[in-house]
Amino acid sequence: MDYQNTLSSAQAFAKAGKLEEWVHAYLLSDGNNPAFSEGLKRFDRFYIGPLRMPLSLFSRCCGPEENMTWKVDPQGFEQKVQRLMHVITTEKDLPPLIVNYSHASFELNDGNHRYEAYVRLGVQVIDVIVWITNDHEYNRFIYDYAQFLVKSPE
Repeated sequence: MDYQNTLSSAQAFAKAGKLEEWVHAYLLSDGNNPAFSEGLKRFDRFYIGPLRMPLSLFSRCCGPEENMTWKVDPQGFEQKVQRLMHVITTEKDLPPLIVNYSHASFELNDGNHRYEAYVRLGVQVIDVIVWITNDHEYNRFIYDYAQFLVKSPE
């Protein structure tokens, strides 16, 4: 399969049972986060998605605010968010956000700029790939979020 930086590519990889392969291809290229890719490879993970989930379930961990885990330059952050707002309104096949589910909560690992652009545009539902490290958390996610695993009729 040929990787592309799109939701439809992630969906095709998932359908073929190769979602993890798509995640690493994305992180090593367009996602520009090889350290995250390497960290994910340290343990076996469950990869679920892409799923359509409410944006309100997630929050940023990267940005210019003091409380962010990953603090970045305010001007650079704003420029990237503004550019992405334009991209989001003109393109519909953007890559899903990548989030970790652990301890009954989500951590947004990749897509913080896109997340902020979605918030500012008033987007309510987004596409995400969820990764989970252990069986207990996987089972809890399946139980708590089963409604997002079922495709609605089109």
